[in-house]
Amino acid sequence: MAKNAQHKILALEGEIDLHLSPGVAQELQVLVKQQPPKLIVDLTKVSYMDSSGLAVLLEGMQSVASYRGKFCLIGVGDPLRTVFESSRLDQVFRIYPDVDAALAAN
Repeated sequence: MAKNAQHKILALEGEIDLHLSPGVAQELQVLVKQQPPKLIVDLTKVSYMDSSGLAVLLEGMQSVASYRGKFCLIGVGDPLRTVFESSRLDQVFRIYPDVDAALAAN
């Protein structure tokens, strides 16, 4: 397994909506260009996410999959979990409770 230093973690916070999604997309693109074996998005401090935020995460996941990396989400709390479950995206994304679990996963 690759060293943890090669993996990238993007910690987001606040409300990820139409106004903030473009910035998140840019941050993800920068990390994707580095082609980390695992790109972990930490949603622990995210209080709200709309469909534009979900779309950005889906694009990020597809970009990481294109080079055969793994795209992981951590810290999906109750408000966000409802959004992921109602859109069935909880079955699409790799969701882990924390960084250690994401790094330990295959």
